[in-house]
Amino acid sequence: MKFSAQEDFGMRLLLRIAKSKSPNGLTIPELSELEGISVSNAGKILRILRLAGFVDSARGQTGGYKLKVGANKIIVNDVMAALGGKLFESGFCEQHAGIDNICTNTIDCSIRSLWRTIQMMLDNVLSQITLQDLLGKEEDVNLLVGNHVERIKNLYA
Repeated sequence: MKFSAQEDFGMRLLLRIAKSKSPNGLTIPELSELEGISVSNAGKILRILRLAGFVDSARGQTGGYKLKVGANKIIVNDVMAALGGKLFESGFCEQHAGIDNICTNTIDCSIRSLWRTIQMMLDNVLSQITLQDLLGKEEDVNLLVGNHVERIKNLYA
């Protein structure tokens, strides 16, 4: 299981924008340099984030990217869905049937149960974390995420 560069870079760009003290926001070249991402890649990802409603952009000499809503209103699960979709979505089995039009395990699939459960647990954790939560130190975020994971484990125990 891997997260894509787009998802990682998108989260990094959002965090950088959220941390910015600039009243005009940050430009694509500034964000590109600060995060070590190419200008074209930063622009592509910021477009996705803008269309998804996480950031606003202003053109011109005093323009830049700012959060559209407060960091406490941006849910990580929503950002990840906008940037790359879910790890397991309802049409997954049809898209990965193999050489046949239908998966040989369509009727009884233990693997599908595993993927569905992993997605459900991931959604449960990521839907509890906001961009504001990620503005803290790594140690604090580890503790917060650990608490969410423990709570979810108790739900499934």
